[in-house]
Amino acid sequence: MSKQLNVALIGNPNTGKTSVFNALTGLNQKVGNYPGITVDKKQGSCRLSRGLKAHILDLPGTYSLNASSLDENVVIELLLNKNDKDYPDVAVIISDVENLKRNLLLFTQVKDLKIPTILVINMSDVMVRKGISLDIKVLEQKLHTKIALVSTRKNTGIEALKDLIENYRTLPKEQCLDASTIDPDYFKRLKSAFPNQDLYKLWLVITQDVNFGKISRQELDVLEFKTKSTQELKRLQQKEAIKRYQFINNVLKEGQIIDRSKATDLRSKLDRILIHKVWGYVVFFIVLLSIFQAIYDWATVPMDLIDTTFAGLAEWVKTTFPNGGKITDLIAEGIVSGIGGVVIFIPQIAFLFLFISILEESGYMSRVVFLMDRIMRRFGLSGKSVVPLISGTACAIPAVMATRNIELWKERLITILVTPFMTCSARLPVYLIIVALVIPEGYIFGLNYQALTLMLLYLIGFGMAVFSAFILDRVMKSKRKTFFVVEMPSYKLPLLKNVFITVVEKTKTFVLEAGKIILAISIILWVLASYGPGKEFNNANRIVTENYNGTSQDELDDKIASYQLEHSYIGIIGKTIEPVIKPLGYDWKIGIGLVASFAAREVFVGTLATIYSVGSASENENIDTIKSKMANEKYPDGRPVFTFASGISLLLFYAFAMQCMSTLAVVKRETKSWKWPLVQLVGMSTIAYVSALIAFQFLK
Repeated sequence: MSKQLNVALIGNPNTGKTSVFNALTGLNQKVGNYPGITVDKKQGSCRLSRGLKAHILDLPGTYSLNASSLDENVVIELLLNKNDKDYPDVAVIISDVENLKRNLLLFTQVKDLKIPTILVINMSDVMVRKGISLDIKVLEQKLHTKIALVSTRKNTGIEALKDLIENYRTLPKEQCLDASTIDPDYFKRLKSAFPNQDLYKLWLVITQDVNFGKISRQELDVLEFKTKSTQELKRLQQKEAIKRYQFINNVLKEGQIIDRSKATDLRSKLDRILIHKVWGYVVFFIVLLSIFQAIYDWATVPMDLIDTTFAGLAEWVKTTFPNGGKITDLIAEGIVSGIGGVVIFIPQIAFLFLFISILEESGYMSRVVFLMDRIMRRFGLSGKSVVPLISGTACAIPAVMATRNIELWKERLITILVTPFMTCSARLPVYLIIVALVIPEGYIFGLNYQALTLMLLYLIGFGMAVFSAFILDRVMKSKRKTFFVVEMPSYKLPLLKNVFITVVEKTKTFVLEAGKIILAISIILWVLASYGPGKEFNNANRIVTENYNGTSQDELDDKIASYQLEHSYIGIIGKTIEPVIKPLGYDWKIGIGLVASFAAREVFVGTLATIYSVGSASENENIDTIKSKMANEKYPDGRPVFTFASGISLLLFYAFAMQCMSTLAVVKRETKSWKWPLVQLVGMSTIAYVSALIAFQFLK
């Protein structure tokens, strides 16, 4: 049986911590190039020699052990609690060669906790280009540690790091400096009160609300030394930081040389444009427009292929399997049509993740965060709200969790409540199918009408998020504001491996998560649509034949199928809610889609695919695809169901509605109350309904 040791990866945001984690474990983890991407512990395993296995923890990014947010508390509470099952045998501090001075503040704090500590200096491949040279022996001697020079881009230094981890017992145990000199009398009283406890650990517990071994908060509160005010403790923390930076400056004077004449100035030249108060927004707008244009143009061929493949598969099932059997109908009309309605959007979703990954890997996303901060503050949002909101374009669930790095509760709560307005990948299938139906194909100034509409929907979601935040800020009367500090990483060519991993993992997650829900709902919908109570459903054949005597057999079969669907269980549900949604321009079939999509927004398309498949008796060789079925759907008087007015109404409804149970569950977990998820559900649903109502009534 091999022994296992715990290894904690700790570091500032943007030091490449998650890239080192990937290199050690081989796991496919998200690599983000802007702060706040890691909000939970990630874990994996790494095989060392002699049968030794390392359990690797990728902890949330933190600038120091003076926590100011929930995700930073994760780091501190682990390092202070030896009873935690994940308490590290060795801490690996990841630093960036270009920001070594700032990164070493966290290193000296962790080192003073007397945990065996290794310093990783990452991105070593840029040292020559940036004119940086390091004397590793001097740095190791002064910092009382071992150093691994690593480049995850060049895949160098990883084996050396593994050797250091394996031999962690030989690491020096000395502290970098004695923090008690910032107030000797105070620390002397502290030591006498708890003679058996580590002094620096006690200091961290006193200054922050974290758990620590057997000492309770009540014990600390009643002791004489806790009489210092919060302001006095903050001043002592500042003195500690100054003392640590004095130590770091002295170390780097001997161990680091930077020749600025060798460093290129490309970054500053690009930043003058990309974060300019005017041109920065122009460039960002062009980037967004290009992304949506590419999503439509590049994905057309694979989408058409998938569409015809699933249509052919459904027809093959009907012609190959036993004719007229219920199992055959379930597979063709329920499973194949339902899943096909979502699989068709894989190319466009994959392209969306591809572009987002490139923006993050290149370092441009941090510039976007900086630009958006200027707007956010005017509307009552924290600058740190930018990260969750941008993350919300992929999925609202991790975006809500990413709010943990916002210090003030009211700012965090406002961000949680408005984040679901951002257009997530689950809305994309709904947008794409409706836009394709009601927006004509064509170009203006070389730009596709449909791509422009899609970008407008993203901007509408962002605009509503910001406007709602402004209203909530005034209602909650949040006076104190936090300052937003974002690091501008160097520009770099995206690693193809990281981009590929991101696209595959994100797309796979979307398809599998959506696929499970859609498969289950498609089967349930097929059953509800294939059976019904009463004489109308059971005698549909006779009733329709009597009323439409003399029509062709194909037309008669279609009318029988439609009559049965209308009087099935699902038809009864749709007819029941139709009076509520009719003013929005929707019929009862769309109503069924709205109800079913509360499980997940993307279910809407699969639901309509299943309903229209069940409602059609045609078995022609060229079976209608989902888009053509929706385009041909008509009211009894011959009017098309999907018009420009009803399409815009539906787009606005999905832009604003809270149609996601999973997001509600995460909001409940993060706010520890059902109050705020219910406020969110009712508020967003009301905005969605009113917006859709106004749009349809105005446009019809």
